[in-house]
Amino acid sequence: QVHLVESGGGLVQAGGSLRLSCAASGSIISINNMGWYRQAPGKQRELVATITSGGSTNYVDSVKGRFTISRDNAKNTVYLQMNNLKPEDTAIYYCNADLFYYSGIDRRSTRNWGQGTQVTVSS
Repeated sequence: QVHLVESGGGLVQAGGSLRLSCAASGSIISINNMGWYRQAPGKQRELVATITSGGSTNYVDSVKGRFTISRDNAKNTVYLQMNNLKPEDTAIYYCNADLFYYSGIDRRSTRNWGQGTQVTVSS
């Protein structure tokens, strides 16, 4: 099957930076949209940023100018560069990917999620 594994979370002071990575592995045929979401305690999961296979990006207003999403199609990996972090950015960050993969000889499509990585920003 297919797995997404995030890395790069941690504890940082306000104004600092972190870079998240999410690598997809398995019997992947192709990956369309990839994205980052986050969920803070007591809140619903929200979209942070998305990127298409062609490189078009979209951001939630609260991170525009501070976060940058990018991808390496050869490595099936999506990144989230987070600069000027604020305490309100504290959350578990999840990546997802809309992809096609082989299941035996069958081609299937799915939206997969990673397990999440904690980002904590102290004031």
